[in-house]
Formats: sequence, structure tokens, C-alpha cells
Amino acid sequence: MSISTRKASTADTARSRSAGMLRPSTPAPGDAPTPADDVLAGFGDADGLARAVRTGNRRALARAITVVESDRPDHRRLAEALLGILLPDAGGSVRLGISGVPGVGKSTFIEALGLHVIGGGHQVAVLAVDPSSPRTGGSILGDKTRMQELSRHADAFIRPSPTGGTLGGVARRTREAMLVCEAAGFDVIFVETVGVGQSETAVADLVDMFVLLLAPGTGDDLQGIKKGIVELADLIVVNKADGDLAAAAERVRRDYTSALRMLRPASPHWTVPVLQCSALMNEGVAAVWTEVERYRDMPELSAGTATRRRVQARAWMWNEVNEALRARIRTDPRASGVAETLEARVTAGEITPSAAARLILDKFLGT
Repeated sequence: MSISTRKASTADTARSRSAGMLRPSTPAPGDAPTPADDVLAGFGDADGLARAVRTGNRRALARAITVVESDRPDHRRLAEALLGILLPDAGGSVRLGISGVPGVGKSTFIEALGLHVIGGGHQVAVLAVDPSSPRTGGSILGDKTRMQELSRHADAFIRPSPTGGTLGGVARRTREAMLVCEAAGFDVIFVETVGVGQSETAVADLVDMFVLLLAPGTGDDLQGIKKGIVELADLIVVNKADGDLAAAAERVRRDYTSALRMLRPASPHWTVPVLQCSALMNEGVAAVWTEVERYRDMPELSAGTATRRRVQARAWMWNEVNEALRARIRTDPRASGVAETLEARVTAGEITPSAAARLILDKFLGT
């Protein structure tokens, strides 16, 4: 579904949201509860939950994302059924990945940009990926509390999600959460990562456009960010360009503009812009969205975006194969026992990791 079609349905979705939450259904006498009843309460089954998601019902949307983020076997089966139902309604959004070093002002920037985009008639979903608590596994930063104005807006939805220890700065199920948000009518999706570095670049494999945030006054600015992530950026924004930092922000902008000339562009049709803004003062934010729209609307880049999404879907499939295989091996009574022994031998330097991996797979496959 195109973005213009989704914008045309904004009023209908808003009316559905203002109608309130769905009333919980009453189970029929004698109905035996299933393990997934805790998330389906009030919606009946996967079809009922999907119908509620499509209306923009916030409770349904939150429940659906809880399901797709869960590793419980019953939830995984429900998630596959739910995503299969919602898939035809997904794919119509602009997907933006936003990354930057801690303290660069990502949450403030996303709130300012999100409010500006909503003012243009869009609906914005923010998937803010937080580091995981080592004790509970849950999010520990609470980005929703740092975007209070945006979180209260009727056309915005913010979902903090723990990484669960996943490298790449994004949660394992962020891709699936994006599809659910798109099916709910959100036509602009921001994916905020936990930080920036060599392992934080997986967000670029999720989105249509990757935005790198910088801040002035952080020392040797050109050395502060890994070259690899700069090469992935489709747009660079120097935030905090206000007050005493305004002059420094302009220097950073010039430095990165010059540095980018020495890098090979990802597309011959796009020169990466380097902008500056003050999200706190809401200055320069509109120019950022103008560049996003220009990127989205260029015919040469639109074809590239479609290709990128196909490649991303293929990579997503193999990532799921890898994750599922690891999980199966760890729960297989034969392979898991061998794996524990081989882990100790690898740690002691008695066997190479590649040889140990082959032995584990042989045991798992029965070869």
C-alpha cells in the first residue's frame, strides 16, 4: 500500500483510535485456556488481534509487538500466524534508522522530527531499542519517558524494546515490529539504536534511509565515529547547533562534508547531505525532513529502495534460520551435552572453534 493511500486513511484510523479500547470478550463455558490466552484476551484469536491492529487500536498494537518479541514457543507460533495475516497491509512506510553516540541527543531529535512529520499529516511510530537489563532482560533507558510530548500525541506510537543481547544496536524482532506498525497505519517509522560503533550498523539492513547524528564539542570529531558507519549513512545531521556550540557545529558540518568527498558514494544519484540542527530549539529540523522526502521521491533511489527491501527480506529469512538452529541445538539433549564439553575444550585451547562447531552440528544432525 502506498504512503499516499495510507495518508488518505489517517482520519479513519484516528476515529478508530478515539473510539477507545476493545472490550474483553467473555470465554464460553467449558473453553479450555490455551498458553497464548494471556495476550489474546479481548481479541479472541490471531484474526481478531490482526483486525484490531488494523484499526490502530493501541492495546492491540502493543499486544501484537509483545507477541512478536517473545521467545515463548506458543507466542512464536502465534506471531507467525499474526504476521502472515498482517503482511499484505505492511510495507507502506518510510523506514528511517537513526544512530549516534550516547549523548548526541537522539531522543530529543526524534521527538522534534516526529512532531514536525505529524504536523505534515503523517503518523509516526518510534521503535526505540534500549540496552537490556542484565537481571530482567528488559529495557533500562526508558526512551518513552524522554519523548513525553511525542508519546502523548494521538498520531504517534513509541515502543522501547530491549536488545536482548543482540549485536547491531537493534532488537532481534525489530523487523517484525516494523511490519506490525505499518499494518496499524503508521507511514513513518523511526528505528533508534542504542549507540554507534562497528556492531551497531545492523540498523542499516532494516531501513530505507540511515541517518547518522553527530554532536559538536566531542574532541577529535572526525575520529570519534568509525569510518564504516559513516559510509553507511544516507544523511548526516550535526545536532546541538545552538548557543556556544553553534560555531563548533558548523565546523563539524564542514569537516564531514569534506571527508565525504574522499569516500565512494553508495549511489551515483545521491550525495550524502551534511546538515546541522538544534532539536532542542526546533531549528533546522524541517530541513532534515525535506532531505528525507527528496531521498524518498527520487525515481532512481525509489527503485533502489525496492531492491534493498527484497535483499533485507532475504537476509531476514537466513537470520531466522541461524537463530532457530542455534536455539534448537541448545535444547537438543544430545547436541547440548556435547556443546558444553566442546565449549570447555575450546576455552582451554584444546580444539579449534571451527572443529568444535562441526562436531556439534554432526551430533545434532546425527551424521
